[in-house]
This record gives sequence, structure tokens and C-alpha cells, in this order.
Amino acid sequence: MNPAVQWITLLYMIVAGAAMGLAFDGYRVLSLKLRFPGWLNAVLDLLYWLASALIVFRLLYAGNQGQLRFYAFLGLFVGVWAYFLIFSVTVQKFVVMLIHTVEWIWKLLMKLLGILIGMPLLWLWKLAWGILRLLGRILGFMLKLLLRLTKPLWIFPVRWLSPAYHRLLRSAPFTKLANFIAARRKR
Repeated sequence: MNPAVQWITLLYMIVAGAAMGLAFDGYRVLSLKLRFPGWLNAVLDLLYWLASALIVFRLLYAGNQGQLRFYAFLGLFVGVWAYFLIFSVTVQKFVVMLIHTVEWIWKLLMKLLGILIGMPLLWLWKLAWGILRLLGRILGFMLKLLLRLTKPLWIFPVRWLSPAYHRLLRSAPFTKLANFIAARRKR
């Protein structure tokens, strides 16, 4: 194996180590900010390491046909170490800022949806409710007016039939029937 291939492989492993550190920082900040449950953290840890292993072995294969040498491990270590030494704090702050930006955009979208969809629906509801109340009042007014206009037609028969109805209630057969029913209910 010639030295050029070894240097390219070393460079690929340094890049892979830095990419692993970047992905780890992003994942760590996200999991702390979003407070994933424990089981989901375990699953995400497993997925992180699987993805890291796939990326490392893909780059290793691209660099020197997958031959695992000491300088590959050295390159990974140097890449992770350089990333955490130089870029880690900046990336963490950037990820936190990105999370806050996404939260702000989400809140803005929810407010816009509330204004563009919620408010018109609320106005439609109030309009429909107001129309129903108006129709109810108009119908009530019309019924009261109809009762007042037809009062001579129905009040006199009621007054004429009322004494007969009261006499019927006080009659002996009706009283006996009421007493019989009351006695049956007591038993």
C-alpha cells in the first residue's frame, strides 16, 4: 500500500471522527433540550453508533478498500479530539440557537394559523349563533303576536269549557275513580 493511499485514508478517518463528534454533539444537545424518555434515548444511542460505524466503514472502504490499520484508529481519535477541542462549544450553541429558532417559528405558525383559520371560524360561529338567536326572537315575537291576535278565538271556548271541566273533576264518579287509584298506589 502506497503512502498516498495511507494519507488519504488518514484524512478520511479524521473527517469521520469529526463527523462523529458533530453528530454526537447535535444528538446530545437535542436529547437534553427535548427530554426524550429513557427507552428512546437507548434506541437513539444505538442508532447513533450504528450510523457512525456505517459511515466510518464506508469511508474506510473508500480510502483503502476496507483495510483496518492503526492509522485509521489514530485518524478517528485525532478527528474526534480536534472536533471537541475546536468546534464543540460553537456547535452546541448553534444547535441550541437552531432549536430556539424552530420553537419560535412553530409558535409563529400556530399564531398565524389561529389568526388565519381560528379567528374566521370564531367569527362564523358567532355570526351563526347571532342569526339563530335573532331567528328565535323573531319566531317568539311572531308566536306572541299570533297568540294575541287569536286570543278571542281560543280564550272564550276555554272560559266556556273551564266550568264544565271543574264540575267534571268534582263529580262523584271521577272522585271515586281518583280515590280508587290512590288506594291502589298505596299498596
